[in-house]
Amino acid sequence: MDVAAIQAALKADGLDGWLLYDFRGINPIAAEITGVAKQAGHLATRRWFYLIPAEGEPQALVHAIEPNSLAHLPGQRERYAGREQLEAELKRLLAPVRRIAMEYSPECAIPYISRVDAGTIQLLRQFNVEIVSSGDLVQRFAAVWTAAQTATHERAAEKLYAIKDRAFEAIRSRLAAGTPTTEYDIQQLMAGWFAEEGLVSDSAPNVSAGENSGNPHYLPTIDSARRIEPEQLVLIDLWGKLDVAGAVFADITWVGYTGRTVPERYGKAFAAVAEARDAAVALVQSATRGGRDLRGWQVDRVASFILKDAGYATAILHRTGHSLGESVHGTGVNMDDYETHDDRRLLPGTGFTIEPGVYFPDFGVRSEINMIVQPHDAVVTGPLQSEILALA
Repeated sequence: MDVAAIQAALKADGLDGWLLYDFRGINPIAAEITGVAKQAGHLATRRWFYLIPAEGEPQALVHAIEPNSLAHLPGQRERYAGREQLEAELKRLLAPVRRIAMEYSPECAIPYISRVDAGTIQLLRQFNVEIVSSGDLVQRFAAVWTAAQTATHERAAEKLYAIKDRAFEAIRSRLAAGTPTTEYDIQQLMAGWFAEEGLVSDSAPNVSAGENSGNPHYLPTIDSARRIEPEQLVLIDLWGKLDVAGAVFADITWVGYTGRTVPERYGKAFAAVAEARDAAVALVQSATRGGRDLRGWQVDRVASFILKDAGYATAILHRTGHSLGESVHGTGVNMDDYETHDDRRLLPGTGFTIEPGVYFPDFGVRSEINMIVQPHDAVVTGPLQSEILALA
C-alpha cells in the first residue's frame, strides 16, 4: 500500500481521510486495498477499521481477540473489545477528521462501490463526520493496471480472438458435414482450448443459438443446450485471463449466422449496435486525446442515444460496458447511465468493455470490445466486428 500516494489523492480531492472498514468479508474492496485478503495465519471474524488521514500516520482499530489483524500495515494500532469501547475508540479515531471517504454510494447509485452497511454509516455519522463515496479513490488504487497487467490483458485478448475464430469454424465445418452440434458442444470445445492456451475464467463461455441469443447472460448446460441448426443466429461471449498472478481479464462478444445471407432484421439490428459501439469508442478517444474529464454515464448515454434513435429503446437490457480487472467485472468505472448512474471518471491505466446490445424474444445481438485508457489516448485491444459473420 502506497500511503503517500493515497494521502496526495485525498488532499487533491479535499478529503480529510479514507476510512477502510470490513466485517466478515462484506467489503472486498477494503480487503483488497489493505491486502487483508492475501494475509494468512489469523482469523478475521470481527470488525476492523483503518483510517488513512490526509496528513499524519494511519491508524488501525481491531478487536482484542484478533490483535494481529492489520499488523502488516503501517501506522498505530488500537484494540477494542466491547461495544461501548468500540464506540469510544471510533469517536477518538474520527475526532481529527470531518470529511472522509468510504465504500459508500448515495442512494446506492453505484452498488459496486456501496459495500459499507447503512447501520455502520449511521453509527459513524454520530461522530460528526461527513461520509462521501470512495469511488474514484478505489479506481486509482484498485482498478489502475500496471504495465505488466496491461500486457496480460493484451495477450489474453489475442487468445480469446483466436478461440472465437476456432469456435465459429467448428460450427461451420460441423454443419457442412451434417454433424449434430449443440451450444454445449461448442462451449466445451472452447473450454478445452482455454486450458490449452493457459487461460482461466469464472465460467465457461456463453454460446447462444436462435432465441437464446436474446438472453444476454444465457449459459448452455448439457441438459438445456439447444441444437445449432442452419439459418440461425449464434452469439458467442467469452472472457478469460492468463493463469498468472495479477493477470487481468479480456472479454469479447462476436455474432455469427449459420447461413449465406444474413436476414435484414438481424443485419439492421447489428448495424445499430456497431454504430453505438463506435460512437462510444470515439467519445472516449476524443476526451482522452483532448485531456477532458469523461464519466462512465456519458459513454453509456452516447451509445444508448444511437440505439434509441434507431428505434431500439425497448430492446436495451443492460449498460454499455463494465470495468475489467483481476475479476471480469472489476472495481473501476462502468459505462453506465442505465442500470446505475456511474459518475466516476475514466482514469489512465483502467480497462473496460464497450458492449452495446439489443434483445428480442427470438434473437439478440451484441458487439463487445475492450478499451484501455492511456495518459493521452485510449486504445481498443482487438478488432471490431463490422457485420454479422456468415458461416455458410
